[in-house]
Amino acid sequence: MNRRLTAIINQLNDLSRSRRYWAAAMVTGMALLAVALFFQHVLGERPCLMCIQVRLWVSLLVLVSFMGLLTRRYRLLNAVPHLLMILVAVGLVERSYQLLGTERGFVFSDCGFELGLPAWFAIDQWLPAVFYVETACGYTPEIIFGITMAEALMVFSVGLLLVTVTVFLASLFRPGNAFS
Repeated sequence: MNRRLTAIINQLNDLSRSRRYWAAAMVTGMALLAVALFFQHVLGERPCLMCIQVRLWVSLLVLVSFMGLLTRRYRLLNAVPHLLMILVAVGLVERSYQLLGTERGFVFSDCGFELGLPAWFAIDQWLPAVFYVETACGYTPEIIFGITMAEALMVFSVGLLLVTVTVFLASLFRPGNAFS
């Protein structure tokens, strides 16, 4: 059993430093943003405050993934993007939960039109086609087979959290001697 567990941890450790891992995270984030923009600009689904906040977290996912690509060969330096990925995943879980709760009615929140960001970070003014709040919260569109965007985001963000924590923990072991 020890050999098998060591082999799995070594594979996850290799993954934590691989180009594929960070590129997959970056491409996934860009795909999520592309889908959101497709729903907004092609299908006419206007984004709410929490939707824009999710977009901000996903944008941070893309930036952190790029950082991971740059630092992946340096063990200690690469710990920073791994920890930031966990933070992003936690932020996405929280926003997804709030969005799903608002949609389903088990969370009651005040969802206005102001992002609440500091004046020096007026991203909604710089990139209004991506980050401008256009409607109040209440529902998210159906993606496919009756699954709403909030439901899909909840599943995705929990999965991302599990993967990022697992890969980070595996990255702490030295290859070849995880349990030796």
